[in-house]
Amino acid sequence: MIYKKITLRRGKEESLKRFHPWVFSGAIATADDTIEEGDIVSVFAADGTHIGNGHYQVGSIMVRILAWGDTAIDDDFYAERLAQAWRVRQALGLVRPDNNSYRLVHGEGDFLPGLVIDIYGNTAVIQAHSPGMHFARKSIARALVDLPGANVNNVYYKSETTLPYKAHLDPENQYLIGEFDTDVAMENGLRFHVDWLRGQKTGFFVDQRENRALLERYSAGRRVLNMFCYTGGFSFYAMRGGAQLVHSVDSSGKAVSLTQRNVDLNYPGDERHQAFAQDAFDYLDQMATDAYDLIILDPPAFAKHKSALKNALIGYRRLNAKALRKIQSGGILFTFSCSQAVSKEQFRLAVFSAAAQSRRKVRILHQLTQPADHPINIYHPEGEYLKGLVLYVE
Repeated sequence: MIYKKITLRRGKEESLKRFHPWVFSGAIATADDTIEEGDIVSVFAADGTHIGNGHYQVGSIMVRILAWGDTAIDDDFYAERLAQAWRVRQALGLVRPDNNSYRLVHGEGDFLPGLVIDIYGNTAVIQAHSPGMHFARKSIARALVDLPGANVNNVYYKSETTLPYKAHLDPENQYLIGEFDTDVAMENGLRFHVDWLRGQKTGFFVDQRENRALLERYSAGRRVLNMFCYTGGFSFYAMRGGAQLVHSVDSSGKAVSLTQRNVDLNYPGDERHQAFAQDAFDYLDQMATDAYDLIILDPPAFAKHKSALKNALIGYRRLNAKALRKIQSGGILFTFSCSQAVSKEQFRLAVFSAAAQSRRKVRILHQLTQPADHPINIYHPEGEYLKGLVLYVE
């Protein structure tokens, strides 16, 4: 299938030949005058070879390739890609009686660049990150409810803050199919409220599921501090793991309230847990040394773009140094970065520098990443965004 045509400069097709799905603005020689934001376009090499079809948008990344060759991008295309993603999640064992929350589509990692879909029980939450996916939203929603065995009845579209504002799309967060059913989902046997209407991202961070399960194994008898708690996921896993006490901290009063609701959902009236609305750096400065022997640092992205990288690395170094100075001897620190602009090596160096400043003996116990339902396209290494270390501090 040939769509509106884009032709590359000579030699600029090399990364596409290696199946990297992005076409940058500087690689384009000519484009049809009628191309508009979100159109499906056909990309050709300078020698006339048809490379593939994808979504066009104005910006640094001008085309995201959806299919190589002349594959048609239509309803059947989206239905088949979603079916492939669903088969992978089934193979991963994520769909079972004690777990009904997972990521179904992870952009380039599922060969659908610009699209994220998280499942919470019978509700799918769609986020479009490109105009093309915005225009395809209804087709995608229909395909979701038609997935055999997925039991999706409701599809909520939540893209007001994820689409490029320059596209002037004026997206509206709304149910495309179905309606509000329940906001309670389950992860590894623990229940939680999901605020997909007003919460961050799709309402819950399913990418930390396996790291939370690891934390549970280390929690018995420990005094746990969960910084940047948001919905409190690490907190109620620590409680199930037998923590002596759990303190949850977030600068947002709304997040603290949601954390308390989630703790109460699993452990109503449990006096081991307290939540505090306070700036993380201030809390670490004011807390007593040796007050905790297990600390989680899971901040929001310090660097959303390369331009913020330097300040982000300073922030990670400061944050980790404060925690390393205060944690009790024999304590364990779970520390993370979800900044795509920060590489594994850069994050590890920032934590290394923090350890050196603290003058503590520090061992790396685990090196963590995103779970299997957030797959990384082997041709698109930029899809690896979540980095984590588990440290033992003497």
